[in-house]
Amino acid sequence: MTERLLVTALKGGSNTKIITLNGKKMTKIPSALEKLSGLKTLDLQNNLICKVCPELITLTQLTILNLGNNLLEEVPEELKYLTSLKKLHLFGNRICRIAAGVCDGLQELILLNLNNNLLKSLPQEVGRLRNLTCLSINHNQLTMIPRELCSLEKLDELHLNYNQLMCIPEDIKHLKNLQQLYLVRNNIEVLPEGLCHLKKLRLLDIAGNVIQIFPAGFQDLKLREFYCEGNPLFLKEPITAKQPKDIWTLREIAVRFVLHQLEENNQLIMNAIEYYPEVKDKISKAKKCALCRKPFLSEWLECVRFVSPSKNWKISKNLQLIPLRILLCSYRCFKWRGPDVFGIAQE
Repeated sequence: MTERLLVTALKGGSNTKIITLNGKKMTKIPSALEKLSGLKTLDLQNNLICKVCPELITLTQLTILNLGNNLLEEVPEELKYLTSLKKLHLFGNRICRIAAGVCDGLQELILLNLNNNLLKSLPQEVGRLRNLTCLSINHNQLTMIPRELCSLEKLDELHLNYNQLMCIPEDIKHLKNLQQLYLVRNNIEVLPEGLCHLKKLRLLDIAGNVIQIFPAGFQDLKLREFYCEGNPLFLKEPITAKQPKDIWTLREIAVRFVLHQLEENNQLIMNAIEYYPEVKDKISKAKKCALCRKPFLSEWLECVRFVSPSKNWKISKNLQLIPLRILLCSYRCFKWRGPDVFGIAQE
């Protein structure tokens, strides 16, 4: 059957645009494909292919390649020569590595599907796929996301369900066009503040992680769908606790004074600080109290503020309040907090 299909295709020569050899128990890619220079779509899914043939590199007009459900152990180097490729399906293989240089040639790629493989990491080169709009790596073994992935400015869908991620890089804020983010069933404990800068994000699914609290500003996202079931979110359960007095280090007192003077545009302090780059670097990391808005450096109270989710969000069942992380500069501010602000109990 396979041979008959190939003979028919070869008769068409460069006019043949589509070849589908789905589920033919093939163990290798037919080398005769090199004669089909005008081929646009090649579907070889559901076979037993463990390696691509060198002749594949001649298919420079190929725009869709489907090698899903085969026996590949790597994303092969030969793919970098398919410079017209727009959609690449490699799901359901045994891929545990991506050959060096592959991403250099795939500059036109808009979709990459690596679901159900054995990837433990992604190379930095993934950041070179400048036209990528959809990246799906569900059901792998990823433990981290490289910062370079966050440079894919055209990315609007990112699927990372069922991996082993523990955190998301702050640089995710650079994915300005991201609309859908799927992080189901990972080991994520904290979401970065950078997530709150994704103004185009419309769907966020973080179900089945270990998230307790969300970054300040999370409630301002313009989401349409938000799912978070299976996370141990903080609940609004007030308890009585003794509030100690504020005792700051001499350094913290000095830094707060300098920060206050800078806010008042004290020219003497502003000029002097230019001669002390280490000090300038430290105070650049200062934060502001969520209540009084006064600046501080390294001594604060981590609290939780409960807010109602937007009425425009389609949300998980039973999600009535969203716990947001806020920082207070002192117990004095904590004393004057609102009714929806609570300290976080230390176990």
